[in-house]
Amino acid sequence: MTTDDDGRESAVAGLDLRPALEAVLMVVDEPATEEHLAKVLQRPRRAVADALRELADEYTVQRRGFELRLVAGGWRFYTRPEYAEAVEGFVLDGQHARLTQAALETLAVVAYRQPVSRSRVSAVRGVNCDGVMRTLLQRGLVEEAGAEPETGAILYRTTNYFLERMGLRGLDELPELAPFLPEADAIEAETLEGVPSFDPDAPDTPETHADDKTDF
Repeated sequence: MTTDDDGRESAVAGLDLRPALEAVLMVVDEPATEEHLAKVLQRPRRAVADALRELADEYTVQRRGFELRLVAGGWRFYTRPEYAEAVEGFVLDGQHARLTQAALETLAVVAYRQPVSRSRVSAVRGVNCDGVMRTLLQRGLVEEAGAEPETGAILYRTTNYFLERMGLRGLDELPELAPFLPEADAIEAETLEGVPSFDPDAPDTPETHADDKTDF
């Protein structure tokens, strides 16, 4: 280790913990774990965890426009839900929503049925979902999760990025909607014929492109 490294680590360890945490969390692009923050700031994990919760409580008491939340196993700043309209007005400024209704429906089926094959998702929705699934994969909201033993079909599940965007700590925090989704087993056989195989790198067909005209 060089002298510069020693000096830098000594300087970081000497910083006030709470302001240092705020500075780091301002630049993260995904939730930061307590272990990672403790390593970067050269502090015990317990001290970092306590400071994070103190900051989160302080922002709530002060009714700040942002909050510090534990999401998908890590901590990150988020705008408060009560100011969502102001944020949406600034970000969208007349633009279309980032996810179409078709994409939201497909993502919901994957979230509640995972791991699930593309054919099952198509069966539940009643339409071919190739284009939408392609976009969800490209945007990092779903990922491959092995193959179905019986058919060899690729299975899909949601990602940590999905949890982050939804503001969830885990899938157990999803609303209790799964019982209302129709069982796909009974209708899957009828949809398998005529449903083209799914190629994430294939160009959109006119049908799927129309179903997925707005990205997340």
